[in-house]
Amino acid sequence: MSSREHRVPLPNSSYVFEVKRTCSALRESQKIEVSTAVIKGLLLSPSFCSSFKRVSGYHGLNFPLIFPSVLSEVNFLSVLSLLNFGSGYRVPLHRQTGRGAWDNIRALMFGLYLSSSTGQGDPLSAKGMQTISEQQIADLLSINLYVEQPHSGIPGMSISTLGGPLYDFVKLIVRTLRETGQILEHLGDPNLGTFVVRSLREAGAANDSADPDAGVDIILSRLVGALPAFQDMAMIDEQPVYCFKKALFLIHAIVIRFGNSNMPPFPLPNTSQIPVFTDNVLPSILVHLGVVDLSRSTAHGLHAIFPDASDKAKVDSRLALPPPLPNPHLQTGTDSEKVLPTEGPVLNEEQAYILRAAALDACERIVLVARSLDENCLKADQKWIRNITLPELDLWLWAVAKDRADYRALERFVLRDTVFF
Repeated sequence: MSSREHRVPLPNSSYVFEVKRTCSALRESQKIEVSTAVIKGLLLSPSFCSSFKRVSGYHGLNFPLIFPSVLSEVNFLSVLSLLNFGSGYRVPLHRQTGRGAWDNIRALMFGLYLSSSTGQGDPLSAKGMQTISEQQIADLLSINLYVEQPHSGIPGMSISTLGGPLYDFVKLIVRTLRETGQILEHLGDPNLGTFVVRSLREAGAANDSADPDAGVDIILSRLVGALPAFQDMAMIDEQPVYCFKKALFLIHAIVIRFGNSNMPPFPLPNTSQIPVFTDNVLPSILVHLGVVDLSRSTAHGLHAIFPDASDKAKVDSRLALPPPLPNPHLQTGTDSEKVLPTEGPVLNEEQAYILRAAALDACERIVLVARSLDENCLKADQKWIRNITLPELDLWLWAVAKDRADYRALERFVLRDTVFF
């Protein structure tokens, strides 16, 4: 973590409240518009209405693994959430593996978990995390860490050297695992799952509070307070902003996995009103759908990063039903030929936090507008819109970005050298 990140003060009141408050304040101060009329257009659009129920249930948290205990599964989900970053390396990852960041982290977790059964130690334990090497991670991801560079003394000859964006990505993974393992061992926890379960139990009494966020607040404060890899926050124009994407994702992942049990193995908080897990996908898609309007946000140059975002014809086409798929019988080429995603605008840390904050606050407003829709003015097959939740909206935005070919082609902003998304 950078020294700059360490200087951001932790929230001194409700963590959930401070996430929502600081993101809303930052969006407003940066003159990013989110209008009620545009939100209503999204909610009633053919794109939203035809896909929301279908794709908002996909969370990517089902794994064909047999865990020896509940604690082992919690630990798996916890480390998965800890490593849920790498979006800035999407294009080079696709180039080498054919998968994006999230699918590569899932594959890495499979490899780490299965390697624990080989008798070589448990790489998902606090001790094992501290011994992870860059080559181990590269091997499990099936990526090459070497790049070809011209030989300095022999014209026409090249040499392989460690480097390139995926080497940087692997170094971030190794640093995160080692740092977290050291802290857990110092705390006396054998793995991250033990720390998480203890936090869940500590929050148990608060789950019955009149404040629906009380349980989440306690768990969030434990995760963020102890582990730098969850301290997703920054100072923007001398004001703190809190996102805590991975920590919120972890809490909700536990609820998704164990929430349907008649007797959960530990107390579970209410996550129906937690902030969305803001990354680079949510803000980029909301800009392309016209919900987040950057046209007046000039202080940090955001007005210029997505130049076609204000094109009404393009926005209208994205809110319509998806275009028909091309006839496979007319396509040429082989199945192995895949179109690489397009690299989006590369941002600095301040720009990225502003966009992520704007998306988080926009989602709060989308749910509020949905609740306020006049039931009598909705068609029978639209009344469900009034009951959408923030986690469902998050999953829809994230999943629909992959669901439609025209959405997959939309640029997403890029921020590298971060372990937060």
